[in-house]
Amino acid sequence: QVQLVESGGGLVQAGGSLRLSCTASGRLWTPIYDMAWYRQAPGKEREFVARISGIGGSSYGESYEESVKGRFSISRDNAKNMVYLQMNNLQPDDTATYYCNMPVRGYWGQGTQVTVSS
Repeated sequence: QVQLVESGGGLVQAGGSLRLSCTASGRLWTPIYDMAWYRQAPGKEREFVARISGIGGSSYGESYEESVKGRFSISRDNAKNMVYLQMNNLQPDDTATYYCNMPVRGYWGQGTQVTVSS
């Protein structure tokens, strides 16, 4: 099992920044796996935001949904079992519940709410 716990959400004005954190734990947790962030706005489907490769992966790197490129940055601290999402220049359209995800195993966190006011 893997437990993912998100934190760092909140209310911010347009143009502001937030950093989301995801703490991973459990006997199946290992930093070799890719990690990702998704978000779900009210009345909409959950959508991909960003993904980062695990260590030792054949193509270490990051990928982003088009609308967040240049504003969001995903990173990880494997020594602390943490995954981060730095979000800059937030806009009202970024308002959503943000979820941490381990794609290969299908684990999800409970989500953290981000609200951006105009």
